[in-house]
Amino acid sequence: MAKSALYQGAILILLSELFLVLSGMVVKQLTGELPTEIIVFARNFFALIMLLPWLLRHGWVAIQTEYIGFHILRASVGVTAMMCLYYSWGHLPLAEAALLKQTSPFFIPLLAFLWLGEKVSMMTKLAVIVGFSGVFLVLNPGGEQINFAVFIALSGAMLGALAKVIIRRMSATEPAQRVVFYFALISSVLAAIPALLSWQTPTASQLLWLILMAATSTAAQLLLSRGYSLAPAGQLGVYTYASVIFAALFGWWLWDEVLGVNSWLGIILIMGAGFLSLSTKREVQKA
Repeated sequence: MAKSALYQGAILILLSELFLVLSGMVVKQLTGELPTEIIVFARNFFALIMLLPWLLRHGWVAIQTEYIGFHILRASVGVTAMMCLYYSWGHLPLAEAALLKQTSPFFIPLLAFLWLGEKVSMMTKLAVIVGFSGVFLVLNPGGEQINFAVFIALSGAMLGALAKVIIRRMSATEPAQRVVFYFALISSVLAAIPALLSWQTPTASQLLWLILMAATSTAAQLLLSRGYSLAPAGQLGVYTYASVIFAALFGWWLWDEVLGVNSWLGIILIMGAGFLSLSTKREVQKA
């Protein structure tokens, strides 16, 4: 693999994480003005609209599937994870929300072992232990109170990991575009139900914010997919932690968010565990 491809992939991953944080900032801006259910519905509905040109170009044959049950399961898990993620964006400091989202890889080996029977290496087990030790510190043990939004964020990370394991289960027969389309379609329907129960019509400015959120989220997904097509995940995964740095800077700049000592220690442990996990993946790829 040429070094230029690795550099290009790294830049795309960094841009993807920047757009992800920008999306989280919009969610934080809208929290308190609109219910989370409406924000999640808007995200999926606009994503579905953006996929319609692809469907018109390729026709119905592109979405024919024998695994509609798996698609429904993946969308149900994914939209619930999105609810948790968006709630955490709105109720936690940006850096903590971005960091806790990055704990998803620690759940994947456990879920893959329980469901798919995949082996878990000793290094991966060590990374999981170190990672969750960092989560324990972020929970602020010994503090006056524990922010339960942290538990919601962790639930979202676990559900996000489960969604990725489901995608891995379908990957042998289902192309990525089909998985993305069914996720947008089914998630829009599922998200519409709680959105209608808590509906309030967005103002013109709120509608613009919702469109910006959908655009930044979609851009993050596209940049991430393109980045990983240029170089192995084991070499690029380390750059996904840039979202924590971006979030810490923007949170301090716009909302005067200052993290405590426990949170910073937790960040160091979780990022260290992430690097350890990624180094294990690189060794597997070289073997």
